[in-house]
Amino acid sequence: MKRFLELIETKMMPPMTRIGNQRHMIAIRNGVISTLSLILIGAFIMVLANFPIPAIAALLAPYTGILTLPFRITMGLMAIYASFAMGESLARSYDLDGVTGGVLSLAAFLTLTVPLNVDAHLTAAGEAGIGWVLPMQFLGGAGMFTAILTMIFAVEVYRFFIRHNITIKMPDGVPPAVGRSFGALFPAAVIIITLWVIRSVLGFDVNNFIASLFQPIVNIIGNTLGGALISVLFIHLLWAAGVHGMSIIGSVVRPMWLIMLEANITAMADGVPLTQLPFVAPEPFFQWVVYMGGAGVTLVTVLLLFTCRAKYCREMAKLCVVPAVFNINEPLMFGLPIMMNPVFTIPFILSPVVLTITSWIAVSAGWVNHFVFNAPWTLPAPIGAYLATGNDWRAVILVFINLAIAALIYFPFIKIYDRQMLAEENKAEMERLENEYPVKAEYPVTETQVIA
Repeated sequence: MKRFLELIETKMMPPMTRIGNQRHMIAIRNGVISTLSLILIGAFIMVLANFPIPAIAALLAPYTGILTLPFRITMGLMAIYASFAMGESLARSYDLDGVTGGVLSLAAFLTLTVPLNVDAHLTAAGEAGIGWVLPMQFLGGAGMFTAILTMIFAVEVYRFFIRHNITIKMPDGVPPAVGRSFGALFPAAVIIITLWVIRSVLGFDVNNFIASLFQPIVNIIGNTLGGALISVLFIHLLWAAGVHGMSIIGSVVRPMWLIMLEANITAMADGVPLTQLPFVAPEPFFQWVVYMGGAGVTLVTVLLLFTCRAKYCREMAKLCVVPAVFNINEPLMFGLPIMMNPVFTIPFILSPVVLTITSWIAVSAGWVNHFVFNAPWTLPAPIGAYLATGNDWRAVILVFINLAIAALIYFPFIKIYDRQMLAEENKAEMERLENEYPVKAEYPVTETQVIA
């Protein structure tokens, strides 16, 4: 194990760390992490709105619309918050005004979302209709990649104008906020007009174009192990790169998953044994025996964090364990973070790939029933797997076997990250002690002196 850890740290980590320390990657990571508090609120609201106990869920059903409003305002608009925060972070890294960078990034992102006029006429009661509204389809996780692209474009244009001194300079005495506004006038005009021409004049829908890039996957995904692995691989590659993989890939392959599930249910109704149904991998297959705790099998990550020595890791484990049990991993993805973190890229992608293979073998060989039920996704994995396979206790065993396999894959990387965070914490503590107890110049400190 020691030699394996050394191999990872010396051969794999340096190039991945260089990528992770790239200016734009840091800005993306910092911007997304800043939305953590909102994500936590949205995550807990979704657990409540999709309560896994049927009796309680039935009582809450009439209030689902009201209960999910906080989710729609937090996670449902995550790309908006992240767009501003990412732009602010990238602008500051260039020693530019952070607020201006954030505002320009947000304006660029929203320019690609065309508002709709919903019943702008007077109602029968003489009141005005809703009027102009922004569709929310791409304002959450599904629009994150667009937010990243527009953020980079906006801040780089802003930097170009400032670097070449193409700005409106206000006289001394003008309030700083006013000076910033006029200083950003030229870059703002270029940014908004360029994106307006692309989206509204030329009619090029960037959001749908990004989604359509993955449309060919539909033609090759079917009821094969290779097809299942392709969707898993692309979902996690996108997540690792900072994009909500399920929002993009899931929207493309979900219709096929639903067809598979319906075929399984129909065959079951016709008396076909549950171990001989037509399709191995409809969506519940991934939900309950591959994505335990969320994409990347992050339930395992949370549990392993409890074994860490670094205080930050243990605190994140305490914060994320409850959402992870209910298959909500955004707090961990954006808070630890796992997304765009070079340390976790390999296990985050490798674990679901390996579990897809083991689960495929178990189901196709008849060791576990095929999946016939879309159980509520907020159920803990063993319960959900049991129900989704027609009450097959062997599915529960498969869940725990897969969790153990994922733990073996994640373990060395958790230890590497723990050592990194522990070193940072020790460094911060030493700096605090040096500031609190400065060593006076008249008392030279030798190399062997230790400050207790």
